[in-house]
Amino acid sequence: MTKNPYIGSSLDEFLEEEGTLDEINLIAIKRVIAWQIQTAMAEKNITKTAMAEKMKTSRSSIDRLLDPDHHSVTLDTIDKAARVLGKKIRFELIDA
Repeated sequence: MTKNPYIGSSLDEFLEEEGTLDEINLIAIKRVIAWQIQTAMAEKNITKTAMAEKMKTSRSSIDRLLDPDHHSVTLDTIDKAARVLGKKIRFELIDA
């Protein structure tokens, strides 16, 4: 009988062994940011077009910002969106 080497290990340990933990964490962070911005826009009844106008950017830029699978959004873009929504962004470095 073959014993499964992953039984009893955590998902983080598995992803680390596979070499994908950092990438998965970044994807999760982008998805949370996109969801938070979209939720705040809905609460304030701000359309994508209005958001683009307030940020002085294009509608396609807003689409990229809100796309959870588009990972190349700059901190400047996230900061502009947060300010339009009356929010602030906070990043922190933590021990690995």
